[in-house]
Amino acid sequence: LSLSLSLSHLGSLSLHDFFIGALDFLDRSPPFPLFSYTHPPEDMANAASGMAVHDECKLKFLELKAKRTYRFIIYKIEEKQKQVIVEKVGEPSETYEDFTANLPADECRYAIYDFDFMTQENVPKSRIFFIAWSPDTSRVRSKMIYASSKDRFKRELDGIQIELQATDPTEIGLDVIRSRAN
Repeated sequence: LSLSLSLSHLGSLSLHDFFIGALDFLDRSPPFPLFSYTHPPEDMANAASGMAVHDECKLKFLELKAKRTYRFIIYKIEEKQKQVIVEKVGEPSETYEDFTANLPADECRYAIYDFDFMTQENVPKSRIFFIAWSPDTSRVRSKMIYASSKDRFKRELDGIQIELQATDPTEIGLDVIRSRAN
């Protein structure tokens, strides 16, 4: 399999168009054209990631951070609407195991987890984790969309203290969370 691209066409090709074209190429068999995706003008503000962030995402994060209303928030990218939305929130009484049970085994997600712990001096502390969940079994297109949208999404959530990227449950085990929190 080879891919050739005429350099004379690169001047008008945005990075986002390139990635979307590459995703289309990976998800489909030839003879589909590589660069067949076009953007409406209103999408150009988010051209780096291609995704808007729904206002509820920011609101729920602020409630978690300021009021401790939730233990965790799981976010999902709605590809058809081209936006990140809140998929699930966890009540303050829910455990870390409840949180990890809500991460799908074969789909990517973003998540926020408010981790409470005691320091060695017996001082209660809390750390807000951002978790980029990208299991090995998820679609290549989905992994690329989540990866290219992550930094833009994180900028919308002011107050993240620790970031983790995970492809399987062992990478976000409770022992990993504890060690990163200290």
